[in-house]
Amino acid sequence: FLLHPGIAYLVLAGFPRYSEDEEYVLVNNKCQCVTVTSKFVPSKEDPNEKILERNIRIVVPLKARENISDPTSPLRTKFVYRLTELCKKRDPVEIELGGEIYQAQQSTSSDEPETCYTYNRDECYTTTFPFLYHGTITNVQAVLTPQSCYTD
Repeated sequence: FLLHPGIAYLVLAGFPRYSEDEEYVLVNNKCQCVTVTSKFVPSKEDPNEKILERNIRIVVPLKARENISDPTSPLRTKFVYRLTELCKKRDPVEIELGGEIYQAQQSTSSDEPETCYTYNRDECYTTTFPFLYHGTITNVQAVLTPQSCYTD
């Protein structure tokens, strides 16, 4: 893992994860299995004071392939997580935290392709495979994420 130190506190944008608590999702990257959340919690030193707590959850997909659309590709052995890349947003967002409105500090850079360690359920992935039918082999295209590839 390559975790860039101190990046989680740079991001203020988010949306509520659950309506009954004050936790906000700052990053939810389905390709790299990373979720960064933020919420106000009572301070251990002064229970009357609330401090901002950030949590980073990374699920490492150990059975992932180097080429996710090719089940015959070798297993991935290197996973690189750069929170600066995960936290980049294209559109500025205003959110309310602790009764105050914050403008997110967001990047406009989105030129580089994202490395995906698992299937992003919001994107359509396909692959081709050899299909034997009546003695004839035909390459057939298969959909790997049908929810994203078909509207109904």
